Amino acid sequence: MASTSSSRTLEGKVAIVTGSSRGIGEAIAFDLASRGAKIVITYSSDRSKKGAEALVDRIRSEANSSAIDVQCDLKTPEAPKKIVDATLEAFGPHIDILVNNAAIISSAYTQDITAEHFDDVFHTNVRAPLFMVQAVLPHLRTPGRIINLSSVGGRQGYPGVGAYAASKAAVEGFTRVWAAELGKDGTTVNAVNPGPVQSEMLDQVDPKTVEPQLKATLVEQRAGRPEEIAEIVAFLASPSSSWVSGQCIGASGGYHQY
Repeated sequence: MASTSSSRTLEGKVAIVTGSSRGIGEAIAFDLASRGAKIVITYSSDRSKKGAEALVDRIRSEANSSAIDVQCDLKTPEAPKKIVDATLEAFGPHIDILVNNAAIISSAYTQDITAEHFDDVFHTNVRAPLFMVQAVLPHLRTPGRIINLSSVGGRQGYPGVGAYAASKAAVEGFTRVWAAELGKDGTTVNAVNPGPVQSEMLDQVDPKTVEPQLKATLVEQRAGRPEEIAEIVAFLASPSSSWVSGQCIGASGGYHQY
């Protein structure tokens, strides 16, 4: 994880990181906190509650920053407002950074994709980011930062993850449109496209799909670490990224073949 010795370039900023009780989201939340941001952690299930509470405590004690956690199901229409209301109550009238990290992956070959499977993936991975942006915009202090987590899967085809791949391609489309719509006041919108990263989500993917990706990376032939993704997100959240917008940045050890 990022250390508290990191330059506190985000001092006083308010950041929402969805799906941040573990994995990449946890690393992002802690890294932003170590740079001075006040953090809102969201999680969906009771299983994730302990992780969210532990991260809040860790941010307060190790990163010397403020944090709250909000439990909600991002598939429900009321979740974005609940998150934003909790953020404003805790940290005041403005939000500076939104990281749409929450996502699910559910494997099924094309002939086996059901309406329920498709809707479950798209409600979390596509609809939730859209309505999070809508809920945040009235309170976004400009120049704001919106960062979406996409995936190498949104650009390359892997067997058995069609709904997930389509959802991440949609996230990239939203990223470019939002950048065009929101850029006039200096707000930037970007996406990060991780390759395989050590996480619970990676554990859900068929090893036959993951192993060729690892062998095809150009750097060390390994899975990425959540902290490596968090560093990229921190740059995109910082003032240093003011001339970067509408971009989908690959972070896959060179695996992307765009």
